[in-house]
Amino acid sequence: MRTSISLLVMLMLVISAVPRIHAQSAHAAPQAALDAALQQHVAATAADRETVLRVLDHPEVKAVAGQLGIDLRRATSAVATLDGEQLTELAAQASQVDEALAGGQSRVVISTTLIIIVLLILILIVVAVD
Repeated sequence: MRTSISLLVMLMLVISAVPRIHAQSAHAAPQAALDAALQQHVAATAADRETVLRVLDHPEVKAVAGQLGIDLRRATSAVATLDGEQLTELAAQASQVDEALAGGQSRVVISTTLIIIVLLILILIVVAVD
């Protein structure tokens, strides 16, 4: 009787372990797809950072920041700490500013100035919170 119970317990252990072993070997996506997704995310993040930094380097943005007393060196260094939704949102706003400034406009429109101010304030808030 003891032998049959021991055998039954061993059989149950083996049966319960087989699905776990099989589940560990199968992946939902191949490694190449995971690597490609990771590279795409890194490239998008780098592009977003570059967009924000490009806008912060505009002479018009520097002038507005100087008028407001905002330290652009601090804002520029803060861009490196941004990620995720914050970076995506700031990059979208920076793209709007960049398009307006690159359009050859000789004067800064009030809405562009407002976007620049909001962009700078958001960067400073993120730095202050972190």
